[in-house]
Amino acid sequence: MSKLSLRTGRYALLVHFIAWFLLFSQLLRVIFLIWQHDQVSLNVLDAARTLLTGFFFDLGTIVLISFPAVLYYTVFAGRWTGSIADRAITWFFISVNVFILVFTFLAEITFWDEFRTRFNFIAVDYLIYTYEVIANIQESYPLPLLIASVLAVTALVLFAFHRSKAFAAAFAHNADIVKRVSILLVFTAAASFYITFISSSQAEWSPNRYNSEISKSGIYSFFAAFRNNQMKYERFYTTISNDRAFGIVKSKLRDSTVSYASTGYSIHRSIKDAQTPLERKNVVFVLMESFSAGFMNEFGNRQNLTPFLDSLAQKSVFFNNMYATGTRTVRGMEAVTLCIPPTPGQSIVKRPDNQNLFTISNVFRSKNYQCSFFYGGDGYFDNMNSYFGGNGFTIYDRGRGSVLSDRIKTVRHNIADSEVTFENAWGICDEDIFNKMLSTADRQYKEGKPFLNFVMTTSNHRPYTYPSGRIDIPSGTGREGAVKYADYALKRLFAEASKKPWYKNTVFIIIADHCASSAGKDEIDIANYHIPAFIANLPEAENRKIGAQCSQIDLWPTVFSLFRWHYESDFFGRDVLAQNFEQRAFLGTYRKLALMKGSRVMILSDQQKQAFYSWKKSDNSLTPLAMDRSFLEETIAWYQTADYLFTNKLLK
Repeated sequence: MSKLSLRTGRYALLVHFIAWFLLFSQLLRVIFLIWQHDQVSLNVLDAARTLLTGFFFDLGTIVLISFPAVLYYTVFAGRWTGSIADRAITWFFISVNVFILVFTFLAEITFWDEFRTRFNFIAVDYLIYTYEVIANIQESYPLPLLIASVLAVTALVLFAFHRSKAFAAAFAHNADIVKRVSILLVFTAAASFYITFISSSQAEWSPNRYNSEISKSGIYSFFAAFRNNQMKYERFYTTISNDRAFGIVKSKLRDSTVSYASTGYSIHRSIKDAQTPLERKNVVFVLMESFSAGFMNEFGNRQNLTPFLDSLAQKSVFFNNMYATGTRTVRGMEAVTLCIPPTPGQSIVKRPDNQNLFTISNVFRSKNYQCSFFYGGDGYFDNMNSYFGGNGFTIYDRGRGSVLSDRIKTVRHNIADSEVTFENAWGICDEDIFNKMLSTADRQYKEGKPFLNFVMTTSNHRPYTYPSGRIDIPSGTGREGAVKYADYALKRLFAEASKKPWYKNTVFIIIADHCASSAGKDEIDIANYHIPAFIANLPEAENRKIGAQCSQIDLWPTVFSLFRWHYESDFFGRDVLAQNFEQRAFLGTYRKLALMKGSRVMILSDQQKQAFYSWKKSDNSLTPLAMDRSFLEETIAWYQTADYLFTNKLLK
C-alpha cells in the first residue's frame, strides 16, 4: 500500500486539486494575454516567460492553499481514513475550496475588466467595504447568473474528481508515516520559501506592465497587498540624507512671498501676497468622480459628453495641463486637502492617526469659514468621515448607522430619505447631493459666515445609473452616459446657484479626483493622469487658460494666490501663476512614485529601484533615458520629505 503512487493513493484527491488549479490558473492567464493582445508583448520569449513566471507563482499559491490538507493527511490516518467523518470533512472542504477558487477566477476577470490589473490593494479595500461592493456588483452584473455559473463549474470539477476515482482512492488507501512526514516536510519547506523569499513584485520582470501583471497570481498578489497596505519610504525606496532632501524641496518652494518658519526638517512657512486680499468669498468645491480630461471636447473628444464643462472652460480659470497624483478617489482627496505628493502604500485618508493634520480647512478656518464635506454615500467608506471629521469639516452623508470615533470632535448630518430622488450602490445622484449643498449654503449664508462646501460626486461610477429623462443616453448603459449626466448635473447646479443671494460672492472650483482609467502597458500610464480643473465665477478679468504643466496639489495654492490671501502653509503645492513656477507633476500608484517635468519622467519603485524615461505625448509612450542624478535626487527629495513629515507627525 505504501508503494501506491500519489495519483491513486491517499493523496490522489489533493493531486487532482493541485493539477486542476494550475490548469485553470494558466487558462486564465492565456485569456488575459488574448484580451490584451494589442498591448501585451507576445513574442515567443516574452509570452513563455509570462506563462512560466505565472506558473511559478501559481505553484506557491497552491502550496499555501493545500498546506492544511497536507497537515490533515499527516495527522489523521489509520482507521480514520475512509470513515464517515473523514468523508464528510473531505467532501465539505474540497467543495468549499473549489467553489471559492472558481469564484475567485471569475472575480479576477471582472476585476481585470475594471482595473486592468491582478488583485491588489483595491481588492483588499473591497473586502473591507462589503456593502458598497456587493451592491455595486448586484447593480452592475447579472449576479444570479454568475453564482449559478460558479456552482455549475464547481459541480463539474467535483464530478470530474469523482469520475477519475480520486475520492475513492483517497478514502481507500493509507500512506505510511514516512511518506506522510516526507510530504509534510516538502510542503513546509516550499511554503516557508515562498513566504520568506518571494514577493509578488518579483513577477514584475517586464517593461510592459501587462506582461508583468499577467505573470502574477491574483490570490498571491491579494495577500501580498494585504500584508503591505502601508510602506515606509526609507525601507523600500532609494533615499538621500534628510538635510539634502529638505534643502532641495525648500529651494523649490521658495519665492518672494515665502518666509520659512524654521531651518529644520519642516516646510512650514508664511505666504504673504504684496496686494490687498480680496473680500472673503464663499467657495463651492466639487471633486468629480473619475473625470478624465479626455471626456471633454476641449481635449479632442467628439461625443459631445460635456457641453457645459466645455463652455465653462472658456469663461473660467481653466487648467488644461494638470495631472492627478493617483488612481483612486482617496488619492485625489489627499492631494486637494493636504496638497502633498502621494506617499507609498495607502492614501493618508485611509491611514490611522490622520486627524488634526494641516489641511486647507486650517487656512479657511483661520479666516472664520464654515467647512463642510458632502458625500452622497456612506462616509464610512474609504475612511472619509474619520478623515474629514478629524480635520475640521462638518459631515453630510448617507451613513447607514456608522458613527465617528469619540475622539473626533465634529458634527455629522444624515441626508434624509425625503431629500433623495435617486440612489444606487455608491450613493445618491449628483443632483441630490448638489441640492443638499445648496440648501445648506442658504442656511450658512443666513448665519453670516463665509463657507467652504466640499462636494464629492458619485454618479460617474459603475453601474453608471442615474435619473431617467435627464440626458439622451439611457441610464446604466455605460460610462459615456454617466459622464454626460455628471455634466448635466453641474449645469443644473450653476443654474440653481445663480438664483441665490450668495452666488455673486461665491467661487466654484471643479476638479477630477482621478481619471476613469489608469492602466496601460507602461509603469505609469501618463495620459491616464490628465484631468481638468476649473475656477469659476471670479471677476471676468481673471479668466484664462493655464497651460503650465502642474499637479492636483497646486490647485489650492493657486486659488489662495488669486484671493491674494496671507496664510500659513505646510503645502507642497505652489501657485501655478507665480513667475518662478517650475512646471512639474507628481504621479503615483500604490508602489510607483513619479516626477514628470516636461517630457522627462523619473519613476521610483520599491526594492530601491528607479527608471528614467522620455514621454512622447502623441502616442503616450515611454522611452528609457540615461540616468540623470540631479533629476533623481529631486524626485527622491519630494517623496522622501512628504513621507518623513507624515510618518513623524510633523503635518499636525
